[in-house]
Amino acid sequence: MEKRTDWYEHPQYYEAIFGTDTVREVDFLLALSERFGTGGKVWLEPACGAGRLVEEAARRGLRVVGYDISEAMLAHARKRLTPAERRRVKLGPSRMESFADPALEGKVDLAHCLVSTFRYLDSESAARQHLEGTRRLLKPGGIYVLGFHLTDYERAKPEHERWVGQVGEDRVVCNTNEGLPERRARRSAMRNRLRVTGPDKDWLIETEWFFRTYSGAQAAKLFRDAGLRVLSCFTFDYDLDAPVERGSLRLDRVFILQPDAASQSADAPPLGPASSRKAPKTASTPEKRRKISR
Repeated sequence: MEKRTDWYEHPQYYEAIFGTDTVREVDFLLALSERFGTGGKVWLEPACGAGRLVEEAARRGLRVVGYDISEAMLAHARKRLTPAERRRVKLGPSRMESFADPALEGKVDLAHCLVSTFRYLDSESAARQHLEGTRRLLKPGGIYVLGFHLTDYERAKPEHERWVGQVGEDRVVCNTNEGLPERRARRSAMRNRLRVTGPDKDWLIETEWFFRTYSGAQAAKLFRDAGLRVLSCFTFDYDLDAPVERGSLRLDRVFILQPDAASQSADAPPLGPASSRKAPKTASTPEKRRKISR
């Protein structure tokens, strides 16, 4: 058995596990954009990974900007696009807390980052910088769809999940473990093991890291501090007709975030006496399984 590290260096095996809901996720994002946002065609994907959602959105005629810290993932994302899709897509390297593109400010209809990638940001400062930076890119009425798991600080046992996938003749078995949450440090230890077996291949790809932890109250405070309001909340079931109800014990959350009026006004340059601006679009606030990361 050959041992390797960093599953993000192996996009094809990563996607064998986490790439199964692509069409469903884009359907859900489109529906959210129509119900809560502008319904427009300019999308941003922080931490876009191997580009499965970028490809599907571009295939449907959307203009997509994506960024990721992994060059291997970005290379895989570019490779999968057709020439027509490439004309609608812009990809580049960046960290989530520092991404900035002046040409995008106030131009994005929908930004999205699903399945807990947000929890890689390991401090309150980094998380807030990411949220504030993304907020500045949204149009009036634009939304940020952010999915991650909240933390049960009373949990007494580690969590374990297992998936099986296939890439050609290679079988991929994924085991992910999350340790007990450290309340004071606001983190939990993560370990992922991908076992890849096939003709002349037996790999163990092991990756370890820490995820930042959030209670519901901690997430709500962070959103407020970053100038974002929660329009609604769903689960990783991606069911538009089933928003999370008050008091729900489900920890998987998809937050529909929108800049509050005060923060968006503060972001804009001063207006002259003859200038005008459309009022932000608003939406009413109605009262999966588990996925670990991108």
